[in-house]
Amino acid sequence: MYPEMRHEQVVYQNPFLAVRIWQIDSKQSTPEGIRISVEQEAWKHKRYTGWHYHEEIEFLLVLKGELTAFCKEEVLVLSKGEIGLFGSSEPHTTVQTKVGNLSQMVLQIDLRKYWDPSSLNSMQHFSEVIRPLSSLNYIFRENRDVRNQAAVLIRDIYREMNDNQIGYELAVSSRIKSLLLLLLRHDTQMRLNYNDNRLLNRLQPAVDYVDEHLSEKLSIAEVCSMVNMSYTHFIKTFKKALGMSFTDFVVYKRIKKAEQQLLTNDVSIAEVAESVGISNLGHFYDMFRRYNDCSPKQFKDRLKEPLANSV
Repeated sequence: MYPEMRHEQVVYQNPFLAVRIWQIDSKQSTPEGIRISVEQEAWKHKRYTGWHYHEEIEFLLVLKGELTAFCKEEVLVLSKGEIGLFGSSEPHTTVQTKVGNLSQMVLQIDLRKYWDPSSLNSMQHFSEVIRPLSSLNYIFRENRDVRNQAAVLIRDIYREMNDNQIGYELAVSSRIKSLLLLLLRHDTQMRLNYNDNRLLNRLQPAVDYVDEHLSEKLSIAEVCSMVNMSYTHFIKTFKKALGMSFTDFVVYKRIKKAEQQLLTNDVSIAEVAESVGISNLGHFYDMFRRYNDCSPKQFKDRLKEPLANSV
């Protein structure tokens, strides 16, 4: 729809965590430079020229200076200590809007990595079926305590990812979940997805069936009959309850299982593909790249890098 908008491919520091976090420090800008940037951005806003998007959600923490973040729903003016949030595949861009040095921390997370049976009920609130996660920026704007807690968590994630000490994966994943919990517990305007949990309860047999039969060819017709729904009703209900289509959910679960196999078992990639019900190796590679932006072998090699560097 907007050909000049860039799709950003995020390269994770740890593919198993599906996280990228880094700090950007910009040199002092002049008043004239600021004026030109703001005028150019105002023109770009009409066609989203120079904007970008990515499948990961993004937290942006300003450490010094001021910037203005643009997304389709709103414009955020962020200064020191303030945070902006952008949803999955939500177009956005930023521009410095105050003279002086600018420093910011950017945290990008693929939330699909954090969907598991133990957190399914909570994670479905972040499915963005109704509206993008940028609609939660009011929380950071109105609640200073939440904003300060979130800033501490983001800084902790940055430190853990860079220090790479033993157990850093546990530290990072727990802080990501704490960030999400902050948003969920303080969404007073009910902007997240609060579909009736009875939908999810009704679909639980289908979810369990997928988990137990990933290595087999799954029949949607059989799953529909299991929950006593027509095909059309099942597809619509599943999307509404979980925030993704049934087909995408099955692929996601298969790739998650494949990741575990690659990291814990000494087996060939072909054997892994077969074990998760994908007999076509080319299709397996395509699906794996879709979720990890790398091949299965590169996935294994990337996770070994921190271990090699620590020796």
